[in-house]
Amino acid sequence: MNTGIIVDTCVWIEFFRRKESDIAQHLKNLLRERKVIMVGMVMAEVLQGVKLPKETVLVKQNLERLPYLEITREMWEGAGEISASLRSEGVTIPLSDLIIAAAALAGKHEVFTIDPHFEKVAGLRLYKW
Repeated sequence: MNTGIIVDTCVWIEFFRRKESDIAQHLKNLLRERKVIMVGMVMAEVLQGVKLPKETVLVKQNLERLPYLEITREMWEGAGEISASLRSEGVTIPLSDLIIAAAALAGKHEVFTIDPHFEKVAGLRLYKW
């Protein structure tokens, strides 16, 4: 899989709730350019926020078109190592964000997010929009 951009849940939420916002418009452009990669953690988080069954079908249809990056054993180990390193510095990040970061690092992908947690992960490339 070519390097691409893993879009964090907070950006997807903005995309679905405020379709005309700057961040949503930027994500639309990345989708048109086929640069977006989906990971299971983000998919699960997005789907847990959907309220109506017909919206679930629509969201799933849109997300299934994206290239999908499976989380490997090495990525899970990487998430644990990132967490241990950050905790030794007194920093705690949610496991979901650690998994996204580990997947991005393993595949040399960028992360498109507005969540400041990711700034604390050494070596992680954040997508500048």
